[in-house]
Amino acid sequence: MSAQKQDGMNYAPKGKMNRVVEPGEFNVGITALDHGHINGMSNGLIEAGATLKYVYDPDEEKVNEYLEQFPDVEVADSLEQILEDDSIHLVAAAAIPNLRSELGNRVMRAGKDYFTDKTAFTTLEQLEETKKVVEETGQKFWVYFSERLHVEGAVFAGQLIKEGRIGEVIQVTGFGPHRLDKESRPDWFFNREEYGGILTDIGSHQIEQFLYYTGNENAEVLHSKIANYANPDVPELDDYGDATLVGDNGASFFMKVHWFTPDGLPTWGDGRTFITGTEGSIEVRKYLNVGEDETGDHVFLVTNDDVEHFEVNGEVGFPFFGEMILDCIHRTENAMTQEHIFKAQELCLIAQKEAVKIK
Repeated sequence: MSAQKQDGMNYAPKGKMNRVVEPGEFNVGITALDHGHINGMSNGLIEAGATLKYVYDPDEEKVNEYLEQFPDVEVADSLEQILEDDSIHLVAAAAIPNLRSELGNRVMRAGKDYFTDKTAFTTLEQLEETKKVVEETGQKFWVYFSERLHVEGAVFAGQLIKEGRIGEVIQVTGFGPHRLDKESRPDWFFNREEYGGILTDIGSHQIEQFLYYTGNENAEVLHSKIANYANPDVPELDDYGDATLVGDNGASFFMKVHWFTPDGLPTWGDGRTFITGTEGSIEVRKYLNVGEDETGDHVFLVTNDDVEHFEVNGEVGFPFFGEMILDCIHRTENAMTQEHIFKAQELCLIAQKEAVKIK
């Protein structure tokens, strides 16, 4: 198992090339290299045909690390150089979480679309401000919900649901365990104001998947709770969180996220999604089939007719990135609607804000 797959912060999936544009047709500026997810975001954009034109970060060491993976990108002298370049269509960034929306507002006011790592917001006030900026500017505000968009098993599950293989989806359960790797984390990771809390952060993946798989545009947070069970030295860290929601169409959801992946697991987390429909069920084992297979993207489909095990690693690809690029060019909403993005973020912020602290 590669060291990179052990490390969730720097996990950067690579897929098939599926270019939707020619070189130079869709140019991207990269900035704010505070989280390793920027590498996965960059991979997805390149595979869809985007041209990474510039990279900028005030930390030269971060820029040099980025260039080791993406050596053809030109180093900009400042963020202003990127924002003032009329050839740039999109700015992609992975800033410290509480700074992500402010950066996005600046990017959109400069006439560019924006693609940020999740979570894009740490407060509801930030969300409301960005909604206003999107309305004022007409620009797009994208969020990298990687646990669905950059996992082939999760993409394939969505395809099975759209084909009607399990009927109407009535319940989703999401497990999002992560490895803490406390010694390698930056200081902001343990500061609640900066990272926003566990349900705001990694919980955002789970809520986005629930809305998508159930076809809900809205949901209610029924209950949520957080805890710090084993990290008293960093008291502002939530090392555990869970939440229960119900969608407008009656579909229900339970999620559990935590930082307790054991060191013996050969990946950073045994992420799983369980989807119950009126005519069948799906389980996605995202990163490995524990005890059996260290490759990821195992999908188990049970219907009235059969039981099937699909191994889709390297088979499905990551269509979101090409769809996002085409949406930016044509001003459409095929990859994901702005309403969906904002609703997923709103619900995770509400879950965090209303969470019962149990320890």
